This record gives sequence, structure tokens and C-alpha cells, in this order.
Amino acid sequence: MSNAISPENLRPVERRVLDMQREGVVIDEIASRLRRTPEFVARIIGWTEIPRNGTTADRDLTPMQRRVLDLRANGESYQDIAAKFRKGEAYIRQVEGLAYFKESQRLLSRD
Repeated sequence: MSNAISPENLRPVERRVLDMQREGVVIDEIASRLRRTPEFVARIIGWTEIPRNGTTADRDLTPMQRRVLDLRANGESYQDIAAKFRKGEAYIRQVEGLAYFKESQRLLSRD
């Protein structure tokens, strides 16, 4: 593996592609096994070369998560927010919950 990224920071498909590549499987065969194009597999290999600094829990909130939190803080209902995003209320609740979880993880990691 020519990158310095630790395996736990890779996605499962990235780990699998790199494992097959390390075993000597050519890109065309990897693509065939994954039912993807060779270009897609080459992109995955390229992505593994990009430095990363942690897991997704370490990332900032997405724009949607920030907006949902802002709207909820302003007193908007799940039903109103769902209509704005053309999503279901359950989905908006899930986005809000994940945003709170990410915030709590970020706060815990600072301590």
C-alpha cells in the first residue's frame, strides 16, 4: 500500500480494493468482481491516496444538519422542515439526531 492512511480510516470498499490489488488482481478483474467500471476502481485507488484525519464522526456538520438544527432552534416543526426539504418527518428527526450525536462526539473529543 503506497499510502500512509491507516486501514481503519478507509471505507470497506477501499480496503477490499486495496487488498485485491495487493494480491496482484488487475484493475479490470477487480472492477468485474465489484460490478463496477475499471475507471471507478481506479478512482477508489486514487481516493485512498488522499490524506484523512479521522472518521466521519470527526467531521463538521453537513449543511443540511446545520440548517435543520437552526430551524428547530427557531421553533419550526418537523412537519414544516420536512416540507422544505421534501423529505419525511422521520428523516428530519434522523438528521437532527445525527447532528446532535456528532456535536456530542466533537465535544467529548476536546476534553
